[in-house]
Amino acid sequence: MSQSSNKPTDRPYTELCTHSQTSIHYRGDNLADDVLGQRGFTDVLFSQILNRRPDADDLRVLDAALIAIMEHGLTPSAIATRMVYMSSPENIQSGVAAGLLAVGSQFVGTVENSAILLRQIIDAPEGVEAAARTTVQRYRTERKPIPGFGQHMHKPDDPRAAKLLAIGREHPRFEGRYLHAIEVLSREVDAAFGKHITINATGAVGTLLGELGVPPALMRGFAVISRAAGLVAHIAEEQRVPSARFVWDLVDHEVPYRGTGEGHNKDRNGQ
Repeated sequence: MSQSSNKPTDRPYTELCTHSQTSIHYRGDNLADDVLGQRGFTDVLFSQILNRRPDADDLRVLDAALIAIMEHGLTPSAIATRMVYMSSPENIQSGVAAGLLAVGSQFVGTVENSAILLRQIIDAPEGVEAAARTTVQRYRTERKPIPGFGQHMHKPDDPRAAKLLAIGREHPRFEGRYLHAIEVLSREVDAAFGKHITINATGAVGTLLGELGVPPALMRGFAVISRAAGLVAHIAEEQRVPSARFVWDLVDHEVPYRGTGEGHNKDRNGQ
């Protein structure tokens, strides 16, 4: 086989944006004439990412989902943002980028993990109920947390999740497959553990994004969009009420040193 035969026959292309000397177009819409001042940010980002125009019900759901995970206090991503901004105040984007790197499998990024799990349950040939029961048993056997469940600060229920799922149920055109799957999975989780374990915010967000037609592989991108806004707010507060130096000093004094030599944080009781 010749080397040239391995090359794709079609040239790559983009449908997102083009421009001329007098115009800019977003997916066929004239930016100046059709978009600016007429459409909201969430509307345009939805259209750009998913290539369809959301209606008012879609926007209500998406806005709620993005707002719900925008902020949750001094979490690892916010702390990282503040610390890096303290070190590099001339580059605000460095602090935001540092915080976004923490959108992973443990915090915020679990939107994706939850949606993948729900998709597997929805598509299971044995049906949603049986698949949910088997899934919970597998996670219990492997002693792994179930994506979308559990919240150490909010009990008995995460108020964000309850409100988000209620908003999702009000959407008149949702198929309801993700909503049904997480409800069934929640019942199986409670039955298996013998107590109520809340659906958390990222589980609810993954459910709503699934109903909106967002592929699970893109959901962490929506989490990044949401959390970026919250991290800019943390930098704004850091500029007014600095806390990064306090965090640094706290760690420096409260995490003891064990080893030879003397120091301000020497662990006198350690080996």
